[in-house]
Amino acid sequence: MQNFRSLIYNGFFFSSTAVTVVLMALLLALPRVAMREAVRAWSHLQSLALKVLVGLDFEVRGRENMIDGPVIYAAKHQSAWDTFVYFLLLREPSYVLKIELLKIPFWGWCVRKCRAISVDRDGGASALKKLVADVRDRLAGGFSVIIFPEGTRTAPGRHRPFHPGIAALYSQTDAPIVPVAVNSGLFWGRRSFSKRPGRIVIEFLPPIERGLKRKAFMETLEKAVDTASDALIAEGVERFPDTAAAVVTDEN
Repeated sequence: MQNFRSLIYNGFFFSSTAVTVVLMALLLALPRVAMREAVRAWSHLQSLALKVLVGLDFEVRGRENMIDGPVIYAAKHQSAWDTFVYFLLLREPSYVLKIELLKIPFWGWCVRKCRAISVDRDGGASALKKLVADVRDRLAGGFSVIIFPEGTRTAPGRHRPFHPGIAALYSQTDAPIVPVAVNSGLFWGRRSFSKRPGRIVIEFLPPIERGLKRKAFMETLEKAVDTASDALIAEGVERFPDTAAAVVTDEN
């Protein structure tokens, strides 16, 4: 039964996304706010479809640590769900993403219009310099910047070293760095067909204190994000044991 529900949602996801991207392409000549609201509407649609078709909802914790304005959210990345949820929570989100995604026809144009920040992961020092400049530009415009320091999606319970870009942003901008934990991979895994019922939790943690040395900052950030994410995963496993069993099966 769950595979059938996943099939229905996946069909809805791809068909609705295709239609939305075409409609968004027609908005390219309009002010950016039109594109932003189109993406927000699509994000609400996906969230509703997950709830109705799959039985997957979400909750937000740590709202007192959220800043709707110039801030950098350093977030755990486990699922495609993470790539749209911030449009449900923030007024002006700007995602940091790999430059290859901008090459996707139509979609890449729309992403640029939304003021996303692209990163050439093979670009070395020049790419890092551009990242800092682009983040400063978005912060000055009142955006909330979302960056996934691990650089890619990771399975629940897995940890990857954080890329140095986040340390550069910490030292070269005045924006608060807010760690974000999730357990989304329990319910919507990386490249997974299955979408499982349950309740994703996204948790905003207290900002990292200013004035830390590079090594101390990276250790503090990684510990905050990974420890909180692991706790959310353990909670999710306890609350939804059938989902946990399915995740173990998929990983093996």
